[in-house]
Amino acid sequence: MGRTFGYLRVSRSDLTAENQRLEFEAAGFAIDKRRIVSETISGAVAAFERPEFRRLVDRLEDGDRIAVTKLDRLGRNASDVRTTVDALATIGVGVHCLALGGLDLTSAAGRMTMTVIAAVGEMERDLLIERTQAGLARAKSEGKVLGRRPSLNPEQRKEILAARAAGTSLGVLAKQYSVSRAAIQRVEKAARTG
Repeated sequence: MGRTFGYLRVSRSDLTAENQRLEFEAAGFAIDKRRIVSETISGAVAAFERPEFRRLVDRLEDGDRIAVTKLDRLGRNASDVRTTVDALATIGVGVHCLALGGLDLTSAAGRMTMTVIAAVGEMERDLLIERTQAGLARAKSEGKVLGRRPSLNPEQRKEILAARAAGTSLGVLAKQYSVSRAAIQRVEKAARTG
């Protein structure tokens, strides 16, 4: 039997992959620390376009296997996950998913399970997007103002425009109103386009 590698992925730098590593240990995967690859990158990026994943694949040999905690560590959509697993299978590398009981995704049962679960996950994300967009459209149709609240009220915006017309600098106004220079520039831009 070949070597086992662990692939850990988190989407943001304020997250840690430590829980994923602990899941490997709890599942009985004794993975040498030198064979654990971790990266911080969005799941929307195809696996073979991720730098650390590419380096991992370059180290793999026929008979090796990659372990992941969940399917979404490989990708966000069913087709990307399937493409990744198929590409690894062609070089003789198995892919084991802890969330599926350590099932080898390159086996017939693993492929079927992976396809169904990845498709359901993709559908859930699509439904969430649809619900969010419907909620935003409803709120907008009810006249609600979406987005961040303006940092300056209408009276302050008038004062800023008058001060800028009189030659007051962006920096002085930003300090006076406790906002960024960009906020002052947005007031000016809104006055020109509005």
